[in-house]
Formats: sequence, structure tokens, C-alpha cells
Amino acid sequence: MNLGPHADFIIASYAVTALVVAGLIAWIATDYSAQKRLLADLEQRGVTRRSRRGGGDTP
Repeated sequence: MNLGPHADFIIASYAVTALVVAGLIAWIATDYSAQKRLLADLEQRGVTRRSRRGGGDTP
């Protein structure tokens, strides 16, 4: 495959894009685990979600 005179730029662009996407995936994964820990801590302290309460439709 011949990318022409701009091969270095094309390869570098793909590499930077791959790094950014990998970084975003890692950030989302770490944030997800942090949010799950926070939610588990709140539920352990007795704070529950409004959707789990029984009763009427009033907020």
C-alpha cells in the first residue's frame, strides 16, 4: 500500500486518533467504577433511589 508523500502524516493521525479513543474508553471505565462505588456507599448508608420507593406519583 502506497500512501504517497504524506504517509507520515496519515499514520500519525491514525495513531493520535487511536490514542484519544483509547483514553476516552479508559476514562469512561474508571468513571463508571467510581460511580458504582459511590452509589454502593450511598445505598449502604441508607440513601435509596426515588424509583425504588413505593407510593404515589408525586415527587
